[in-house]
Amino acid sequence: MESSSAASGGSTRREATRQKLYEAAVTLIAEQGFSATTVDEIAERAGVAKGTVYYNFASKSVLFEELLRHGVGLLTASLREAAERTAREGGGKVDALDAMVRAGLVFIDRYPSFTQLYVAELWRTNRAWQSTLMVVRQQAVAVVEGVLREGVESGEFSDEIDVPLTAAALVGMVLVAALDWKSFQPERSLDDVHAALSRLLQGRVSGHR
Repeated sequence: MESSSAASGGSTRREATRQKLYEAAVTLIAEQGFSATTVDEIAERAGVAKGTVYYNFASKSVLFEELLRHGVGLLTASLREAAERTAREGGGKVDALDAMVRAGLVFIDRYPSFTQLYVAELWRTNRAWQSTLMVVRQQAVAVVEGVLREGVESGEFSDEIDVPLTAAALVGMVLVAALDWKSFQPERSLDDVHAALSRLLQGRVSGHR
């Protein structure tokens, strides 16, 4: 038991350290770009020794790749939880999509630097982690695809919907609208932004007015 507790404590400490490194890296890279950000700066911002960075990650690129996995994993989990909560409460598929829109906005409101970084990296094609980025992107989009397919099967949505493209469009809508909100309309509340996207969703997906 003691050794198990010690192992658990060590794992918790390491996870806390990795979290600090993720937060430091995402903030610095969003501010000044990947190439301009050094491991020394990441360590300094995280409040750890440089060796601690290399103890947890083999290189700066590996750290960034794991950061993408971590961040998009959090987003995917929040989207899935929103859809599952709506189902438990008896809501329909449009309700589930609307809840996912709000969950995405809440995530972006909490992690604006990561979102800015993630969207910027989607447009790059020369990064070593490009394949990883495509995988984690698809994980998030797949959650939306699942709700759309269920809606088509139940008759709530038209069977003419292009599920993969519609799912990608919904995710993209939330990302771009939220970044515009944060960058150019920060006086708006999260509720304001959600209400605008919710009206768009209701009109374009369900066909209801």
